[in-house]
Amino acid sequence: MNLHEYQAKEILSHYAIAIPKGRMASTADEAGAVAREIASKKFAVKAQVHTGGRGKAGGVRIVATSESARDAARAMLGSVLVTDQSGPKGSQVSQVYVEAGEDVAQSLYVALLIDQKAGQMALVASREGGEDFEELAARNPEMMVILPLDAAAPPARKALKGFAGKLGLSGALADSAADLFRALAKAFVDLDASLIEINPLAVTEDGRLVALDVKMVLDDNALARHPELAVLRDQDDLDPVELEAQRHEVNFVRMDGDIGVAVNGAGLALATNDMLVEAGGRPANFMDIRTTATSLQISRGFDLVLKTPGLKVLLVNIHGGGMTPCDTVAEGLGISIRRTGAKLPIVLRLAGNNADFARRFLKNCGVVFHDAQDMNEAVATAVALARGTKKGAAK
Repeated sequence: MNLHEYQAKEILSHYAIAIPKGRMASTADEAGAVAREIASKKFAVKAQVHTGGRGKAGGVRIVATSESARDAARAMLGSVLVTDQSGPKGSQVSQVYVEAGEDVAQSLYVALLIDQKAGQMALVASREGGEDFEELAARNPEMMVILPLDAAAPPARKALKGFAGKLGLSGALADSAADLFRALAKAFVDLDASLIEINPLAVTEDGRLVALDVKMVLDDNALARHPELAVLRDQDDLDPVELEAQRHEVNFVRMDGDIGVAVNGAGLALATNDMLVEAGGRPANFMDIRTTATSLQISRGFDLVLKTPGLKVLLVNIHGGGMTPCDTVAEGLGISIRRTGAKLPIVLRLAGNNADFARRFLKNCGVVFHDAQDMNEAVATAVALARGTKKGAAK
């Protein structure tokens, strides 16, 4: 889950990481009022959208007065911000963040992330940060310095101060940087984050370290442990179909093929899709049925799969366990077929708890399907049906 800048900053402030004084605004007048309340000699007005490159696209403006902050907000609010990273459709601006401007002596880059090759948390930084950082780092990868960290233990202060030295920081600034790095590491672990990026991390002219912009990504799979964070999700950023699926206890992911895929378990989903692609097929989506889903919730998930434009085949690959027996999935499929009137070929691979009963149930409901004995047969049949090399009559 991506957090907005203002949300990420507020969270980091609770870890004693300095951020500029600021507040959200939904109208131009609110933005002007926030600037007057802050009473700074300059202000930053920032569009709150989930995309990078805002500055170059006009989504970040530095102004000198509260009246200018109001005018800048008026120009942004309601507009569609198209950046180098947003795609051609861009993102509509519905809120702006108004904060005090800082006098910056140096801009650093700092991030906590998962080093996928090493399989551990890593602190990554550069003595040069700012708006063009991605392009600069791509041209000069040697500018990045990396410190592997152990998520199970707080990082040693000596190592953190040494890391600060590689960024050209010394004395009190190196001490402050070590404190900030340790706070970032704690936040990363506490929040089950997958990325916390501060760019730029400003060294101010009066010798402070201030997070001027923050990007934070949290692990969706860990949100069950953080209900206070889950409510921060911006519903406007979600795919409406995926959001509808979540409401019915199923996970749904759009893809661009013509074979609908329904499975129970993320690992089974990945394996099924990999096998489909290897066999020359193209998954159109996949629905991962959660263990807690009821047959009615599953039926709503099948509705979403079957409504996918261009769908040629439905592949159902279920390994029935104690929580999700095959007949529960079959009941959901039967309800959905009756409700949607779908006529496309269905390939069914059922194994485990109540598999035979599930097949009989579907046949009694009049659902016609290809009964595959294993995953290889199911995948081969689905691909052949999608290609038209096998006709749709079921066994």
